[in-house]
Amino acid sequence: MKTQNHLQLPNIVSRDEWLEARKELLAKEKEFTKARDALSAERRRLPMVELDKDYVLDGPNGKARLLDLFERRPQLIVHHFMFDPEWEAGCPACSLAADNIGHLAHLYARNTSLALISRAPLPKLQRYKERMGWNIPWYSSYDSNFNYDFHVTLDESVAPIEYNYLDKNELVQQGVPVDSGQSMEVPGVSSFLRDGDRIFHTYTTYARGTDILIGMFNYLDLTALGRQEDWELPPGRSDGNGKTWLRRHDEYEDTVETNSCCHSKKDNL
Repeated sequence: MKTQNHLQLPNIVSRDEWLEARKELLAKEKEFTKARDALSAERRRLPMVELDKDYVLDGPNGKARLLDLFERRPQLIVHHFMFDPEWEAGCPACSLAADNIGHLAHLYARNTSLALISRAPLPKLQRYKERMGWNIPWYSSYDSNFNYDFHVTLDESVAPIEYNYLDKNELVQQGVPVDSGQSMEVPGVSSFLRDGDRIFHTYTTYARGTDILIGMFNYLDLTALGRQEDWELPPGRSDGNGKTWLRRHDEYEDTVETNSCCHSKKDNL
């Protein structure tokens, strides 16, 4: 990590100059808040699609239909947690997202359930969940097409490749390595609504679209140094490419080697 003496720091000004600049930024922040509210309203007006498959997952209490994950509530949010069946630990970036979920009681108060779904077998998920100290419902889609249908496992031998609403050719043109012939796990978050036993898919966001859900990033965005990643402006605050700094929360040691399944190319999907 660069020392503070080598970082490009903000200009030093008088309190009056700072206050003038802060008020100018506040006006832009208020515009952004209003635009975000309008965008959220447009998201709520999106049409929805009824699911025509009865997805069956593995959960702590045995087989579970997707309907069971609602836990009798009308809404369900699913974190598509990247955990390939061959991995021994979950994706560090998805782990960061799970660390930031918070207490589910507040979602329950708004008639909304939340669950993680990954393709790794349930025993691996349970071991990793215990290691991370999470209390979040987590289900395995190992024997299901759920991940492929929602385009968070990319494997052309199973389903046509699509991610962030781009097909394979469009992804390749953007430099995304999806033509390796190997299965690839990618992140996303989906929302569902139920009416009785009928389930409707209302929304899915991928890649940077999930940023807003990670409270730690939002905290860092309030600071002078920000996230300290190479894509941020002004430059000069980064200590490496992409998210090479990121560790699982029990791995923050200087001697730990980066073991990220999320490469910088995916940040731009």
